[in-house]
Amino acid sequence: MFSSIAPLARLNPFYAPHFQLVQDGVRKRAEPAEAPTTRRSLAAASAAEEYSCEYGSLKFYALCGVGGVLSCGLTHTAVVPLDLVKCRMQVDPQKYKSIFNGFSVTVKEDGVRGLAKGWAPTFIGYSMQGLCKFGFYEVFKILYGNMLGEENAYLWRTSLYLAASASAEFFADIALAPMEAAKVRIQTQPGYANTLRQAVPKMFGEEGIWAFYKGVAPLWMRQIPYTMMKFACFERTVEALYKYVVPKPRSECSKAEQLVVTFIAGYIAGVFCAIVSHPADSVVSVLNKEKGSSASQVLMRLGFRGVWKGLFARIIMIGTLTALQWFIYDSVKVYFRLPRPPPPEMPESLKKKLGLTE
Repeated sequence: MFSSIAPLARLNPFYAPHFQLVQDGVRKRAEPAEAPTTRRSLAAASAAEEYSCEYGSLKFYALCGVGGVLSCGLTHTAVVPLDLVKCRMQVDPQKYKSIFNGFSVTVKEDGVRGLAKGWAPTFIGYSMQGLCKFGFYEVFKILYGNMLGEENAYLWRTSLYLAASASAEFFADIALAPMEAAKVRIQTQPGYANTLRQAVPKMFGEEGIWAFYKGVAPLWMRQIPYTMMKFACFERTVEALYKYVVPKPRSECSKAEQLVVTFIAGYIAGVFCAIVSHPADSVVSVLNKEKGSSASQVLMRLGFRGVWKGLFARIIMIGTLTALQWFIYDSVKVYFRLPRPPPPEMPESLKKKLGLTE
């Protein structure tokens, strides 16, 4: 039985390559690596670089969390008007026919101030999400990397990014769900509530605590694929930019030049993020507006075309958001002098096994 399963496992797109080594005429499989040296090498270099803390320390994780709060909280709050129009297009496409029409109708009915509806739950919710998303990503990336070993962490690096980001987003969405539910109610139900103070007690009185967490499963459907794409695509795009586009090694680039690369990679990742997560985003918007509906019922009612409503607006919003988030997050790391590992390179031990070094 196991002999028949093994070939199928190798068809997995995230299956790690097992390099075959030839020694004395006998082909051998690469042995698992020893414990990774990333933490040790960065720690040793910290004195020369004058880092403020050791890579993987509690202070490092805490400051990464602060970077996540600023990157997600500020950026999502800045695009509340666009998010409001996007949500209204998803739940009432007959009234809000396009981005420009949506802005026009909203301003006519609620005035310019109406475009800021939902800013408070957006800022609080996405700040909490950013804290968990970026903070836990660093935790899980180091944890899973240590479990794999240095050589396998390099060979499986895309799978490592995907697993670490999915694990982080699971907890981040639990932190986001209550404020996301309140935001959608405020933005998509005229007359329901104008502020967070009005929305929270009203929602609790109508549906209890379930009102704040009934959208967590669709949030996982939307945010986990989004975050996996956001982190894995960003990490591999940065690696590709330094390898094929930037005319000099990262170590020779100034901090400003490195941040430009961060912004470009973030925008490219953001476009793919928007496409991957948009159907679930449509379901979340409708689900939080309606009482008593389930995610499957909403999905069946919207249909294939319905779940793609508002995609163009979301590509603009998420592309810009993701680029700015990575830029702010990396800037926070620079400001606090946190260790910032360069794009991964093949470990020397693996090069020796493959005969790539003399």
